Amino acid sequence: QVQLVESGGGLVQAGGSLRLSCLASETISYYDMNWYRQAPGKEREMVARIDSSGRRTQYADFTKGRFTISRDDAKDTVYLEMNNLKPDDTAVYYCNANGLSMNSDARVVPLDYWGQGTQVTVSS
Repeated sequence: QVQLVESGGGLVQAGGSLRLSCLASETISYYDMNWYRQAPGKEREMVARIDSSGRRTQYADFTKGRFTISRDDAKDTVYLEMNNLKPDDTAVYYCNANGLSMNSDARVVPLDYWGQGTQVTVSS
């Protein structure tokens, strides 16, 4: 089981920046990596994703070019750089890993791992 630990959240003023980190307990080379966020009373939403190769990324519209996802497989870490933060960005940010595995019956099964989240609070 892959364990994911997010860090880098905190309190920042509007217009400021934060870099979130997600450290995995083992290699993430075979996983697509994602960042999600959830604000109080709202559904969890996708923020950004990067595929296992690191060559393809996707971003939610609300990032508007402000966020950048990246990965460093040698450090078992994925990052989310957030610039020009807004109060609406306030949420718990979660790291997620997706992949596939094969059991003893040669059955392909999905893998889906989540971190505990890190709080980001943006003040006006």
